[in-house]
Amino acid sequence: MKATAPLLALLLAAATLPAQAFDLGKLLEERLNQELEKRDKSKQPQPAPAQPAPAGAQSAAASPPPAKQKVDAAQLGFALFGDYSLEEESRIGRQIAGNLLGAAKLVPDRALQSYVNQVGEWVALHSGRPEITWRFGVLESDAINAFAAPGGYIFVTKGLYRLLNNEAELAGVLGHEIAHVTEKHHLKVLKQSSLIGALGQVASSKAKDSDPAIQNLIGNGAEIMARGLDKDAEFEADRVGMVYAARAGYDPWGLPNVLQDMAALPAKDSRTSLLYKTHPHPADRLSALGDAVGGRMDTVRGKELPNRFYRLP
Repeated sequence: MKATAPLLALLLAAATLPAQAFDLGKLLEERLNQELEKRDKSKQPQPAPAQPAPAGAQSAAASPPPAKQKVDAAQLGFALFGDYSLEEESRIGRQIAGNLLGAAKLVPDRALQSYVNQVGEWVALHSGRPEITWRFGVLESDAINAFAAPGGYIFVTKGLYRLLNNEAELAGVLGHEIAHVTEKHHLKVLKQSSLIGALGQVASSKAKDSDPAIQNLIGNGAEIMARGLDKDAEFEADRVGMVYAARAGYDPWGLPNVLQDMAALPAKDSRTSLLYKTHPHPADRLSALGDAVGGRMDTVRGKELPNRFYRLP
């Protein structure tokens, strides 16, 4: 496996926001609330249009007709038929990872970070994207959540890690996030935004201190993470991630077991407040996963490895 000390240095150096004691869950929840507020305002009824003036009574000061929306042909062509290069994907992910690390530092436990990287890299080897350099980290946050960014950046919060019981469950969680990258779920969202922008209907906000070459691609990385993906993308990541873990030799039921433990948590547990705003409820994910998998995994035998699982002090 690759050495993880340079990896941790790279992840820390990628941070583009001040390294203050921000709370990751609070930051992302604020961004999500801003997005929801904008959406609610856009749904409010607009005032009725003014009645037209009588014929021949037009004023010389009448407003000119509204300008036609400008269509960016190049951006429209990319949104419909183009794709991000591996370099662009990596730069987008690096920007998002930097924003996350500016909000929540990595847990200062070298053994933990090394262990999670070893398990993550092993699962990722079975994902079908060998061209990606995968990077994994555990964030200092009590929130129960995990994040993936394009280019192979995967983060698990300490709160979620403490919920795990064995290595198979860790592999299932990482497999879910790896699937977001291999299926390019976030990039598809960005392409949808690019299509809207090409039609001249929105103007995206730019992230301060971000890579100028990708400002037009992502805006603020924390915002795209806060908005979350649609439920179909989450259901697909559950299915694909379960397969990745099984290919790597783990018990395929690791991820379903984690979802079951999450579903059993109190409904008003503050650690899951952001998770439930950006993900389907674990019970719904379990139901969808059961319908999709059926009995096809019943004969698959994998390892749980509870004794090898690194346990936090």
